[in-house]
Amino acid sequence: MSFVKNLKYRFINAFREVFLYHYSSLEFRAKLFACVISANKNFGECEFEVVKNAGALIYSDEARISSLEYTTKEYVQKVVDENGLNNDMLIEDVLRDLKDIPRYAKKIDTDMLKTLIKCHHDTDTKIYQKRIIELFNSLKEEYSSKK
Repeated sequence: MSFVKNLKYRFINAFREVFLYHYSSLEFRAKLFACVISANKNFGECEFEVVKNAGALIYSDEARISSLEYTTKEYVQKVVDENGLNNDMLIEDVLRDLKDIPRYAKKIDTDMLKTLIKCHHDTDTKIYQKRIIELFNSLKEEYSSKK
């Protein structure tokens, strides 16, 4: 990606509340990805490539795809840096979002989240990530029925 395009997407992401329509649903999806990614202490570029590919399947707009990727990186970095956020708190934030806006349950795509597990070979991490995805799947079923 060229420097100018990269700068443009970083600028849009910094002010996503102003420039992006329905930014809160994009942030919700980013939190889902970040929960699964940050469960792996040795994450790498593979995970963010999965997010980028998932974004391309979800959105047709390049700015939204990049914003999803940058927002996910931002949440993962907050968890890694212990910047007032850990993985449990991030999961609790997802739960709060679902309680406030139950229609977000439609945005939980566990098949996309499962592709993140293929990015490493650590058995314990895979089990932890699978449990997080199972939680999201049960939340999806629970909140989809609440409409």
